[in-house]
Amino acid sequence: MADTVKKVVIVGGGFAGVNIVKHLWKDKRFRVTMVDQDNYHFFPPLLYQVATAFIEPSNISYPFRRMFTEKNNVRFHYGMLLKVDPEKNTIETTTGSLDYDYLVLAIGTETNYFGMENVKQHSLAMKSVDDAINLRNHLLLNMENAVISNNDAEREKLLTIVIAGGGPSGVEIAGMLAEMGQTIVAKEYPEIKRGNSRIHLVDASPHLLGSMSKKAQDAAYKVLSELGVQIKLNKTVKDYKDGNVIMADGEIIATNCLIWTSGVVARQVPGILPEQIGRGRRILVDEFNKVKDSKNIYAIGDICLQTTDKNYPNGHPQLAQVAIQQGHLLGENFRKMESGEKLKPFSYNNKGSMAIISKYEAVADLPKVSFTGFFAWLVWLFVHIIPLVGFRNKVKLAFSWFWSFITNNPTLRLIIRPKKQADCN
Repeated sequence: MADTVKKVVIVGGGFAGVNIVKHLWKDKRFRVTMVDQDNYHFFPPLLYQVATAFIEPSNISYPFRRMFTEKNNVRFHYGMLLKVDPEKNTIETTTGSLDYDYLVLAIGTETNYFGMENVKQHSLAMKSVDDAINLRNHLLLNMENAVISNNDAEREKLLTIVIAGGGPSGVEIAGMLAEMGQTIVAKEYPEIKRGNSRIHLVDASPHLLGSMSKKAQDAAYKVLSELGVQIKLNKTVKDYKDGNVIMADGEIIATNCLIWTSGVVARQVPGILPEQIGRGRRILVDEFNKVKDSKNIYAIGDICLQTTDKNYPNGHPQLAQVAIQQGHLLGENFRKMESGEKLKPFSYNNKGSMAIISKYEAVADLPKVSFTGFFAWLVWLFVHIIPLVGFRNKVKLAFSWFWSFITNNPTLRLIIRPKKQADCN
């Protein structure tokens, strides 16, 4: 009987990976191993609130081992994927090898710097909890250094922030930073005079929130402009060197902080063949999320490119809802395979998109209606609490939001960073 148990290895513990585990952890026909380079699941849509010291990292994170407690057929393997060997049905990780009957690749995307090495080396990304904490430290250190600087040009450079990318992440962090400048910085850093806005939001397209409705785009532009954000549309970053952001049109902005939210590319998976890779380095899959020309390898979430959905012939958007729904369905289909039942092809149910702009201001594009303002903000809060893993996380986040919003003063502005080895000598 033990020989009939199927070994399912899932690489990546994001929305896609966690949702397939949830559908298999009560089915004793499977032995599931989750592989991830972090020992926790986290909620990417709220990373910017960690980066701006609005909420704690623990509000949006949950340890895998705690999640899998008493799930006897699920194990966690801590390590980074190095290579897939389809012939041997094994994967190599930084901490050992694993064999599988079914392999699920759900490792998502990484920041796309479009070949700009200086931007890659010196800008600040926002793809992980580590990135968010690093950005928080950087922003706080810049303000502390600006306070003690006697050089006006250097002080201005430390206080200027350029955000590349006018999608939801760029809009949300721009709004949060602008509000911080009006409420917190003015009170806690009396040495810093606000003066002209020092936040620049840059995007190559003619609109913010390019994938959303015109109503949402106009609302985002209006609210951010009123907060003092300098919005630069139809402009692209060409380089970032010597503390200067260089635009393609020649404009130069001196800054010690370039936040990069301007695009993503699928993570590379050594062992997957070039002919199995499509646009944006995404892995080509069929209607059941099985990798092209493979027998037992699947890809779900942002890393896959599926063109069989009639409503999305060019592939699905790289959104959390797609990953959640694909993980959910693949878990169901694995169980159907073992039962000899007919598999169900994936079809994305678009539930809409949302973005928060500032306190009490958000935009929402739902399937049949678009709305903005306070009600959209309330809906945004509700929608972003529900998917969090763990009751305690939901309560902590709700309390953190409540306290921060009514006081305009979250108390998480701590500069915490590991000491360098040199400091210990």
